[in-house]
Amino acid sequence: MASIISCPHCGARPREEFTIQGAVLPRPASDAGTKAWMDYVYLRDNPRGCHREYWHHTSGCRRWLVITRDTVSHEVETCHDAALAKETEARP
Repeated sequence: MASIISCPHCGARPREEFTIQGAVLPRPASDAGTKAWMDYVYLRDNPRGCHREYWHHTSGCRRWLVITRDTVSHEVETCHDAALAKETEARP
């Protein structure tokens, strides 16, 4: 596991300050069926390679982050504020 994560607000910090919260997945529509919601809430792939995940900077700025991490080497490739990443993705 990467021992240093570069938080966009706090800078380079030890991994122990963060808590992993799971994969970044597209949320189903509110009227999606039971199977779509069951898959979203309970089922996860176990990907090999680059993977986007939500992390919380629990012992730092307490911001939610989107981290792109290689699941084989645990190397962190990118780290962005989740709120700002969501705004960027929503733009056409």
